[in-house]
Amino acid sequence: MTKSDNEFSRLGAPLEASASPALRFEVLARCSTTRARASRMHLPHYTAHTPMFMPVGTMGSIKGITTQQLEDLDCHVILGNTYHLGSQPGPELLAEAGGLHRFMAWDRGLLTDSGGFQMVSLLKLARITEDGVEFENPHDGKKMMLTPEMSIGVQNAIGSDIMMQLDDVVSTLTTGPRMEEAMWRSVRWLDRCMKAHKRPTEQNLFPIVQGGLDPALRTLSAQELVRRDAPGYAIGGLSGGEAKGEFWRMVALSTGILPTNKPRYCMGVGYAEDLVVCSALGVDMYDCVFPTRTARFGNALVRTGSLPLRQGRFRSDTRPIDSDCTCLTCTSYSRAYLHTTVAQETTGCHLVTIHNIAFQMRLMRDIRDAIVADRFPQFVRDFMRTRFGKTVPRWIMDALQSVGVDLAAPDETGYSAAPIDDDFQKEPSV
Repeated sequence: MTKSDNEFSRLGAPLEASASPALRFEVLARCSTTRARASRMHLPHYTAHTPMFMPVGTMGSIKGITTQQLEDLDCHVILGNTYHLGSQPGPELLAEAGGLHRFMAWDRGLLTDSGGFQMVSLLKLARITEDGVEFENPHDGKKMMLTPEMSIGVQNAIGSDIMMQLDDVVSTLTTGPRMEEAMWRSVRWLDRCMKAHKRPTEQNLFPIVQGGLDPALRTLSAQELVRRDAPGYAIGGLSGGEAKGEFWRMVALSTGILPTNKPRYCMGVGYAEDLVVCSALGVDMYDCVFPTRTARFGNALVRTGSLPLRQGRFRSDTRPIDSDCTCLTCTSYSRAYLHTTVAQETTGCHLVTIHNIAFQMRLMRDIRDAIVADRFPQFVRDFMRTRFGKTVPRWIMDALQSVGVDLAAPDETGYSAAPIDDDFQKEPSV
């Protein structure tokens, strides 16, 4: 029995629901103040609970972690990368193996991206045309083309529960005609993706809201996608260097348009404070490489921020990373041991990775529990008090105030916060 098996067992009939051939989404509880909701998402391979965080396994694996360990950590869905999986092991081998689930021995949910982001961000001489993304193959230097049809073909072979449309990826900070062109081209490519999708009763295709930081374009994009009546929707084109004040407003605008009875996925979001804020704004799903990537540099996530375990101050610290965490790392190893190993042995990095994934899973369970108990606003205040102390980044205070949580007003414990203009605060203020 998993940690989440009994999570929603006492709740009654769904407040709202939607059913697609390969996905059933049930909203089971709503926060009475914010837009946050706790939901059950029935996928072909697993029933996931949201809000949820999805660790990123680029090549169908998370470095140093087995699929059994991911199950033990109660991960519901993990993310794979279509470009990398399409290159190696390739769609032919994956199809012969019966899909990525069997290939990697994972019987829970899988989400795959379209591969478009990697085409543009990682490869030389990428060129966007109406046909698709033309790029230089990094292995042999030959010109290649990724079209919407090809992206869906590879994802159909992978067999992921949720596939992403190929979209026209531009920098978040792009403005003017190029952003509008990319938004409309992404809508046209979505139609081609939908037409190319050969397994609609076994896999779900999510469109991606684009439009950059332009409210009018993002509104048009969301409205166009809603007309396609997809099983769920992604919010893309963010977490690309924009100011956080612009980030949260585009998330809030998008969730305000997207259907309330379908899942909403904010792409590339993984910082703990971002997960809490975006859940308050009505987001259900997240992914990011941050928790696992930062673990490989020896940084352990805690509710006050992170512990840089390579630093000398942890050399003789015999405490666990987090005394409240029940993961293998925290119940078996000290900060001193991890300090000794993270810079010298892969074992240390693997152990911190286990903890960081456990941290994300526990945070999301705490968010869901607070929503179900209708105490989410107080959970948010307690979280921000622990994470930031007496000063909180202004963007967070503004975002939460927009959904009825005013951190500037004292709560029953007397806690209140003052805003600071920095988007990020490393440690709590005293």
